[in-house]
Amino acid sequence: MGTPETTTGTSTSEHPRISKRIGGIAESATLAVDAKAKALKAAGRPVIGFGAGEPDFPTPGAIVSAAQAACADPKNHRYTPAAGLPELREAVAAKTKRDSGYEVTAAQVLITNGGKQAVYQAFATIVDPGDEVLLPAPYWTTYPEAITLAGGVPVQVTADESTDYLVTVEQLEAARTPKTKVLLLCSPSNPTGSVYTREQITAIGEWALEHGLWVITDEIYEHLVYDGAESVSLPVAVPAMADRTIVLNGVAKTYAMTGWRVGWLIGPTDVVKAAANLQSHLTSNVANVSQRAALEAVSGPLDAAHEMREAFDRRRRTIVDLLSAIPGVECPTPKGAFYVYPSVKALIGKELRGVTIADTVQLAALILEHAEVAVVPGEAFGTPGYLRLSYALGDDDLKTGVTRMAELLAEVK
Repeated sequence: MGTPETTTGTSTSEHPRISKRIGGIAESATLAVDAKAKALKAAGRPVIGFGAGEPDFPTPGAIVSAAQAACADPKNHRYTPAAGLPELREAVAAKTKRDSGYEVTAAQVLITNGGKQAVYQAFATIVDPGDEVLLPAPYWTTYPEAITLAGGVPVQVTADESTDYLVTVEQLEAARTPKTKVLLLCSPSNPTGSVYTREQITAIGEWALEHGLWVITDEIYEHLVYDGAESVSLPVAVPAMADRTIVLNGVAKTYAMTGWRVGWLIGPTDVVKAAANLQSHLTSNVANVSQRAALEAVSGPLDAAHEMREAFDRRRRTIVDLLSAIPGVECPTPKGAFYVYPSVKALIGKELRGVTIADTVQLAALILEHAEVAVVPGEAFGTPGYLRLSYALGDDDLKTGVTRMAELLAEVK
């Protein structure tokens, strides 16, 4: 007789308790940092968190009112089509034409449980085991996990501050192999805030078209651009790529609706139909009340989004100035989203509070311990030597938090 498995996570080699597929997924570093910061605050410590990519504004009142009305309507108490409410799919198609000039039909839209589900289902739908996916870095933490879970192989293509964290066609071509099937593109970018120009998007799209590649493009920060930058949708810049492009988006960032969990993917009808089939087994429909709230959001004006963008713009300039004044910190000015991604490579190997800084994981831990400020190390985004700070928090907390960091880092020897 074999030895019974214990509850500690050990098992026989033939039957591991956790599958390799799931056991290999890394925890979301950004959510982990945010959870730790919130736990410390709950314990009474005055922690200021720069970890979560979450607007600090409430969801606009008209959207909340629509959700309240939806709660009382019995038709929202039942199952609805797995691919999304038909009227929401129509509204997302109309919003996409209005905001990015990309004309699609409702049949090309799949409503998902937040942007993350759109990411996972996009890769699951078009990636087969062994397919390579070009992944520009720094990248959002979920991308490589979604690629790997689909059986794909992430191929990192790294850019640094010298090119504003933007990869070139030449870099992509150097990384391409016969196994390359997909390019992941995120502009405006999480974690760097960088924005590809129309010319760069066009060049990348034409290169992908030439080599028969797919592009999955994440456009969830489309309305958060500054200094004259524009968010350009790849199938608009290169219309011939529409049949090989999946656009990811959602209401979370534009309408301060992170907790409502409504995203979508837009793509060719066969891809959307296949992804909807997956979703019918995975989750069925997105919560109807959230869908009704999203319908109000995408159908209404962008006034609240523009007000948030003005606040983010002000905070962006403030945080760049404060970080750039710290010796050893190099902070490019982002043109989109609500993140900065300063290089702190000059601090690695130096001493702080009796500790030699080995990497940015350790530096972030020291900042949390001694300055009570939560930041995310660059290792989470594929590029050690950097920190990501979200400036989607109040102006006073922003200034206080970076000032605490500056005072601590002034001790570095």
